[in-house]
Amino acid sequence: MHFSVKNGCFGYHKNLILNNISFDIHSGEVLCILGSNGVGKTTLLKCMMGLLAWQTGATYVDDVCATDIPHKKFWQRIAYVPQSKGSAFAFTVFDMVMLGRSAHLGTFEQPSKKDEELSLQAMEEVGIVHLKDKLCTQIIGGELQMVLIARALTVNPELLVLDEPESNLDFKNQLMVLEIIQHLANEHGISSIINTHYPQHALKIGTNALILNRDGTSCFGNTCAIVDETNMKKSFNVQVHINEFEFECKRYNNVTPIRVLE
Repeated sequence: MHFSVKNGCFGYHKNLILNNISFDIHSGEVLCILGSNGVGKTTLLKCMMGLLAWQTGATYVDDVCATDIPHKKFWQRIAYVPQSKGSAFAFTVFDMVMLGRSAHLGTFEQPSKKDEELSLQAMEEVGIVHLKDKLCTQIIGGELQMVLIARALTVNPELLVLDEPESNLDFKNQLMVLEIIQHLANEHGISSIINTHYPQHALKIGTNALILNRDGTSCFGNTCAIVDETNMKKSFNVQVHINEFEFECKRYNNVTPIRVLE
């Protein structure tokens, strides 16, 4: 899949939030979207998925404008994973994951044995089969985030869109989510677009990065070239230091915030 946004603009009440946004992503790539609070990261996700209408510009899937693609066909190729904020519904984990198959069912069609098998496969992929019969109201945040990812995978998507998937999680669960995203890209060619507050996470798993600035400008490109000290200073108004180090024959980047700038 080739997913792209060309010259996207959007604003509320004549206040332009997203100005001339352009980016693209191919199969097996991970795009990380960065920017300070309120800069329009979630709005961007909604616009590119058609949940909000671009004022100018457009989203394209394999060079076809998204508005020309039937709604159901669009959502059979793309899956959305919202922020995990706890479940208000006492579904079992298995039932919650099964809900993802709705994109492939008719209005009154009941899930089949195949739908159940695909749901179990998705749970196995993210390592949550042992939670199958637990209620979603009784599991922790990291586990619920994995449930939402498994639910998205039941669609057999080519692209996952994740809104801050590692927020409000401890170090271990953050790392588990990042490793799942990277595994899906490397082993299954499933692309991901993620909003994140963590530049270090973008450097860890991002093929490319898109940084949104408060003045409506943005920059897009290779993650290591885009997530640098200059762009962090401009976007977040924070002085940072980025250094590379080696551990067990692998290279890593560390992002250290130094001070808030005037």
